[in-house]
Amino acid sequence: MNLGLSTTLHTSFDDACTRNALSQQGFGVLTEIDMRATLETELGETMEDYLILGACNPPLAHQAVGIDRQIGLLLPCNVIVRRDPTSDKGIIVGAMNPQLMVQVTDEPALQPIAAQASAKLRPAIDSLDHTASAY
Repeated sequence: MNLGLSTTLHTSFDDACTRNALSQQGFGVLTEIDMRATLETELGETMEDYLILGACNPPLAHQAVGIDRQIGLLLPCNVIVRRDPTSDKGIIVGAMNPQLMVQVTDEPALQPIAAQASAKLRPAIDSLDHTASAY
């Protein structure tokens, strides 16, 4: 099983950020972590652009927490937007594969929720290929 659902875009970093695509699938962004800025500020280390978006679909999260209160440890669904360190123009966008919730918890009742989350995250990521402008 893959850890994530992902695509590689050839666009600017800002254009690759997925907030609108996530919103169209019912996800809001609850948290945003700029890894590049954090590592530079806290450790003096440099790295490529790397943004972690904590995305949440409230109805799906509510269903999942109703089945297993500990599932909050795996929420929100993280989405990363990162510059490909091997390519000047590649931007990788990936989301956690919701099926990991089922595997980690070994709770079969989470399967339909994970399937719904996948059915929403995959189109959000796939839509970026069609909306990204040429870099």
